[in-house]
Amino acid sequence: MTYCDFCNALPHDTSNPNKAYHDTEYGFAQHDDNALFERLILEINQAGLSWTIILNKRAAFQAAYAQFNIAQVAAFDENDVARLLADTGIVRNRLKINAAIYNAQQILLLQQQYGSLKNWLDTHHPREKTAWVKLFKQHFKFVGGEIVGEFLMSLGYLDGAHDENCPIYSAAKGSLKYVRIAHNT
Repeated sequence: MTYCDFCNALPHDTSNPNKAYHDTEYGFAQHDDNALFERLILEINQAGLSWTIILNKRAAFQAAYAQFNIAQVAAFDENDVARLLADTGIVRNRLKINAAIYNAQQILLLQQQYGSLKNWLDTHHPREKTAWVKLFKQHFKFVGGEIVGEFLMSLGYLDGAHDENCPIYSAAKGSLKYVRIAHNT
């Protein structure tokens, strides 16, 4: 069963967070750097866990990581690390927490150079997954093939978020036109 099959089988009034995520976010273009950072941190934290767990903890992650404000997370110190390690609402993994802070610092550098994380992604689009992974490993921590692949697929930079017969496929593809237009101009 694919993710689309699973989500499309859920009733519209479900409390399962996968339905809303699949129907409104997964595979859709995202323009806001803080939202892109959130997606990266959620993907990193999903490693070894189910996506449902991460979506159920999403509000706690938002609160713990300053609504994914990149500049604020980049300034986190050891007191913040200790606070996050004690927060039962999130994934309490020191490597993932340190990666979030480091990655926020790296995004600030990319923003200085490219204007935004979004611009950095668009500048390097299109690429094959292996090239993306290599690029991400040059800039970020805790970013292996699965994390980078899911992050980029969830934003439309890599194909495969939705099956072609999924009712959401056309809407997600339509949101991506700006990426291809921006790249071709």
